[in-house]
Amino acid sequence: MLAKRIIPCLDVKNGRTVKGVNFVGLTDVGDPVELGARYAAEGADELVYLDISASLEGRNTFAQLVSRIADRLNIPFTVGGGISSIDDASRLLDAGADKITINSSAVRRPELISEIATRYGSQFVVVAIDARLTDGVWQVTTHGGSRLSDRELFTWAKQSEDMGAGEIMFTSMNHDGTREGYPCETFARLADTVSIPIIASGGAGSVKDIADVLTEGRADAALAASIFHYGEISIAELKRQLAAQSIPVRL
Repeated sequence: MLAKRIIPCLDVKNGRTVKGVNFVGLTDVGDPVELGARYAAEGADELVYLDISASLEGRNTFAQLVSRIADRLNIPFTVGGGISSIDDASRLLDAGADKITINSSAVRRPELISEIATRYGSQFVVVAIDARLTDGVWQVTTHGGSRLSDRELFTWAKQSEDMGAGEIMFTSMNHDGTREGYPCETFARLADTVSIPIIASGGAGSVKDIADVLTEGRADAALAASIFHYGEISIAELKRQLAAQSIPVRL
């Protein structure tokens, strides 16, 4: 069985790691290169960096940051945030990122998935899906969960795979920020729908939450931010506790 991955997520604004709730009340939690290096040393399998700077100046800063990260880190890292064209993706992949993640832009123009996958390969493309359970239907949202689209989670995940996505990163907007766990039944159904790896995002508040989504939810990886940024548990300790439950992780 393949080892399950633990992936810290770092939101970046103007070259600094920040943390807030829905991008509000942001506080500076450190230099993204140093923080990433620390997580790598602690045993993180991969990292995700999300650029939440809206301006062109912010994007140029982010591309320069990606080069610094690539020079320093010895583990794979994914970058995303505002990627809406093949040129956006190329700038970041050429700067040294191992993968890119796209969300709202893929919903708006699914061909973007194929364009990036054709040029670089499916293994470089992570499609992030934010969905909200409304009247029994998982509706895909865009713009950080603020806008409902006409797409449905499982259909969109399968279409993303068919168009060349190498991984799906799914966040339940109903659970994001609650720190009360993941919708494991939904993740398990998603695992039945697609054959590519699934990253679970949003809702991690404890080791049990992560263990549950990696077992009952059949996710291939768990992504988290606050529990690592604020030192609630180290990655090494998290992995030790997962291994004690016979969950395969790289120690």
